Amino acid sequence: MSSDATGGAAKRRDAAFLKTYSAERGLTHVHAAGWGRGLSTILRVTRMAFRHPVQVGIAIVSTFIAASLQLLIPQLLGIAVDQTQTVVGGGTAGEAAETALLVTALTLFGVSVARGIFTLLQNYYAESVGHHTGYELRLAVYEKIQRLNFSFHDQVHSGDLITVGLLDLEGVRMFFSTGLVRVFLLSVLIGVGAYLLISTDIVLGLLALSFAPFVAWRSATAQMKLRVTWRELQERLAVLTRVMDENLGGIRVVRAFAAQAYEMSKFDKCSKYALELAHERVGIRVRSTSLMTFSFFAAMGLVLWVGGGKVIDGEITVGTLATFLTFMTILQMPVRQLGMMVNSFARASTCGTRLFALLDLDIAITDKPGAKPLAITEGTLKFENVGFAYPGSEDKPVLNALSFEARRGETLAIVGPPGSGKSTIAHLIPRFYDVTEGKVTIDGQDIRDVTLASLRRSVAVVQQDAFLFTTTIENNIAYGDPWARENRIERASDSAQLHNYVLGLPQGYGTIVGERGVSLSGGQRQRLSIARTLMLRPDIMVFDDSTAAIDAATEQRIRAAMRQYAKDRVTIIIAHRLSSLMHADQILFVEDGRIVERGTHEELLEKGGRYKALYDLQIRPGDEMLDIAGERTDGDRDL
Repeated sequence: MSSDATGGAAKRRDAAFLKTYSAERGLTHVHAAGWGRGLSTILRVTRMAFRHPVQVGIAIVSTFIAASLQLLIPQLLGIAVDQTQTVVGGGTAGEAAETALLVTALTLFGVSVARGIFTLLQNYYAESVGHHTGYELRLAVYEKIQRLNFSFHDQVHSGDLITVGLLDLEGVRMFFSTGLVRVFLLSVLIGVGAYLLISTDIVLGLLALSFAPFVAWRSATAQMKLRVTWRELQERLAVLTRVMDENLGGIRVVRAFAAQAYEMSKFDKCSKYALELAHERVGIRVRSTSLMTFSFFAAMGLVLWVGGGKVIDGEITVGTLATFLTFMTILQMPVRQLGMMVNSFARASTCGTRLFALLDLDIAITDKPGAKPLAITEGTLKFENVGFAYPGSEDKPVLNALSFEARRGETLAIVGPPGSGKSTIAHLIPRFYDVTEGKVTIDGQDIRDVTLASLRRSVAVVQQDAFLFTTTIENNIAYGDPWARENRIERASDSAQLHNYVLGLPQGYGTIVGERGVSLSGGQRQRLSIARTLMLRPDIMVFDDSTAAIDAATEQRIRAAMRQYAKDRVTIIIAHRLSSLMHADQILFVEDGRIVERGTHEELLEKGGRYKALYDLQIRPGDEMLDIAGERTDGDRDL
């Protein structure tokens, strides 16, 4: 299959995931997805559970045994009641009944203990299957997220992926214990229990079971409403979390503008919004429980009234009536669990649909069959008539017929207005995206024909927004090579003009940088990011406006230190500040995705074109400046 065909299929699957995830939650989502799709999801989840046959077998067998033993308890209690009456009567029969009563009591104790043991085995191994399934799914989801192409991440919020990987995965994980095992349990308890009741006395049996249909219906509808409102509550709590996160992240701005009262009001509004739904959920649960309890006791009252009459008439014994009442008590919880079981199936279907939609996505950027590692010889990077448009915006290409070449030891600079496609060029070199026209080659090898691992070992991109992990400075610098020697880390740090600053810290390279490097300034984060790239010694280094937050003097020292690195590799510098790239061997001025000017700094100044105009704005602001509307004016004109 061609790369274009594969990419097209991946885009369609990406769109399908977005549609699936953004669909309305709850029952409407199940209907929208289709019952056939929901059933296939349930079957797929079931197959995953049966990958652990030993645990599944023990859980199911234990469920049958525990349910069967539980059904013996009412009958043993009924026998014990009749034996007690005989004992009260006294005489020889009373003595024999007393012995029998002791045997019944011991049997009841043994059955109860055995039921408890098999219930323990059922719960333990059912949970074991669920946790094994959850473990496998977590790894699969995380691995998929690592490999999904940038165009997918451009369209999907990270919070949505976390929701899939946590909440939706949890719904699938719990299906075996709360859904499948409960099917076996309730089938035995309700099915066999109902048969035993009706076969003993059809009238009392029907009365004893009269509460079951209403409780089952009420439990199912309540669980569905609670599920829908639970999803909505999660959304409202997510908004509350975002408000808090935004406030904490911008706490300095809040204090600077004395906006504490406004922020409290905003938080209070979101908090009340969540509280209202929480109260609604409590109301649903209380009303449902009250109605189910009322129906149960109403049915029990009818059984007592009718059964008591039968006892008086001598049709049944007191023990038989006790058996019916005990059966009702035992059946009350399983009948209520019918709603939970239905909810478990619905939850596994909806959650599984979204989860598997993610797991089944095609990877647009991947190795071709038979791809070979990139072989670097001359170290020449070449763009040949490259065109590119972001997925979903094919009618608005970012790059058009772009061609240039950079050789080992050369520094290529790219400059242009915002939105001209500079960063897109940087992202195409390591194949974060695939070109839609033309090709990118390194030593004549199309980068789509080599392995991604070898390509990204050879190409390193330092971006303006330097992301740092919540760990030590040393670990952040050595992220690409965790086993690097300490002196190598220090040399890279020194070249990035960070070493002296680190030495001044109390814990040196062992200092924790904080979440996303919050304890460092913007310039320090960029210098650390540069050091992390220098550590890898790639064949092609791309600096995408990576010194924007660094002062001019420090930038000059970094550039001087990097000359030794630039001798045997291609260096590409993308910047808005011309002082960062004037030393380049070749400068490209990009506008609207096209190269409109190219040459050295001196050659471009002589042309007197766009580069010269930008140079005059930045280097000689007294001669020329922009007014508020963005139009060029003379320097002595008042704004």
